[in-house]
Amino acid sequence: MNIGFVVNDVATEKPQYTTTRLAKAAATRGYQTWLIGVGDLAHDPDGTVSARARGPKSGKNYRSLTSFLDDVQNGEGVTERICVDDLDVLMLRNDPADDANDRPWAQASGILFGQLAARRGVLVVNDPVHLADAINKTYFQHFPEEVRPRTLITRQADEIKEFVDGCAGKAVLKPLQGSGGQGVFLVNDEEAPNLNQMIETLTRDGYVVAQEYLPAAEEGDVRLFVMNGQPLNVEGEYAAFRRVNNTEDVRSNMHAGGKAEPVKITDEMLRLVELVRPKLLRDGMFLVGLDIVGDKLMEVNVFSPGGLGSAKATTGVDFTNAVIDDLERKLDLRRSYGVAIPNVRLATL
Repeated sequence: MNIGFVVNDVATEKPQYTTTRLAKAAATRGYQTWLIGVGDLAHDPDGTVSARARGPKSGKNYRSLTSFLDDVQNGEGVTERICVDDLDVLMLRNDPADDANDRPWAQASGILFGQLAARRGVLVVNDPVHLADAINKTYFQHFPEEVRPRTLITRQADEIKEFVDGCAGKAVLKPLQGSGGQGVFLVNDEEAPNLNQMIETLTRDGYVVAQEYLPAAEEGDVRLFVMNGQPLNVEGEYAAFRRVNNTEDVRSNMHAGGKAEPVKITDEMLRLVELVRPKLLRDGMFLVGLDIVGDKLMEVNVFSPGGLGSAKATTGVDFTNAVIDDLERKLDLRRSYGVAIPNVRLATL
């Protein structure tokens, strides 16, 4: 298998990232593996998609994620201009939200080049056509209402204040575009005097998402990985963990200082997966991360769900090989059926 991973920028990747883990797992199995930054992609005059790609040393047995990524980033591995059309799999792992402020040109670039590659027969996951629909948090509003907390999306300060009042003065405000818990505010009795400032800060950059506060959030949230519309499970263990933050920060995600703890997956959580599965399958969302608080979903991360390392740490199971195994299975189907099975279908088949 010849597989490429698109990231925001190869130079800013970290050893602990899920993308690094997946890339190392593929390389360890002898697959040709590449990391490609969004800015490294190109559409050539002959209609092919190419990229300046970087990979590990061929045949080297890497003992750690750090040594693997060091070779890729520091030029000790392989750097080539490759034809993306020759890849078997292109995995889009860049997060458009990370480029929103400093590199707005890069936000949709991975998606657009992914669409071109898919048209030329490369298996692209998650499906790039529907990833374009998910570039901001309005995508979440297309899932069943019963799985979502009560939500308002607006730029009008008076509407936000009215919504907060309707939530007994306790709500969460966050930007429509963003990730990693950036710009997230908890409105409560203590912070109420700062509500105008919060709204002004958020509306300066666009729309505001206001959500009812869920008391269960005090226990943190749960990241549960879903692959092909099913909870990712290996050896009886779910790829999941609870993220908790013992500080006063409302955010529990790992970028905001959250800590990973083991979690028991409940029937209520599995019910949420059942309810979101039809849309995930229809949209070709191969690997996603569900963020769950109580019996509600807070987010469906379809771009670069992270945390397989935390799932391994809390369960003792390495889930990366299950992901690579499934991609190889899909390629067997592509070899048998060709393009008769479109990318959006094959992505979750």
